[in-house]
Amino acid sequence: MSRMPRQGCTWVVQTRQSEGPIDASSEKGGATTVEQPTIEKDTRAEENLDLPWLVIVHNDPVNLMSYVTMVFQRVFGYPREKAERHMLEVHHKGRSILWSGMRERAELYVQQLHGYLLLATLEKAI
Repeated sequence: MSRMPRQGCTWVVQTRQSEGPIDASSEKGGATTVEQPTIEKDTRAEENLDLPWLVIVHNDPVNLMSYVTMVFQRVFGYPREKAERHMLEVHHKGRSILWSGMRERAELYVQQLHGYLLLATLEKAI
């Protein structure tokens, strides 16, 4: 037996033997029809979704340089030399662009960097 999404205040249950969904609140267990959900077109422009997004890490006085280097290696899979270059850029310039690409992946990277207590932001590429 599998549950279907809630319809109002009633659970709709479907069994393998039945042809359609059965209203679980009905005492007789008669079959009811469920309308297909209406899918509306997304109003956001697709070009906005495809724009490159930048993952930027900012300098902070708390974390050690070796720790920041290690985080860049773990999160982005950078070799030690590349991770150290970005770490030094953050240290000297105050920020470094670590990655650019699709927004969803960029959001994941920012969330992971926050998990390591680094200050990271997400910005649209111009």
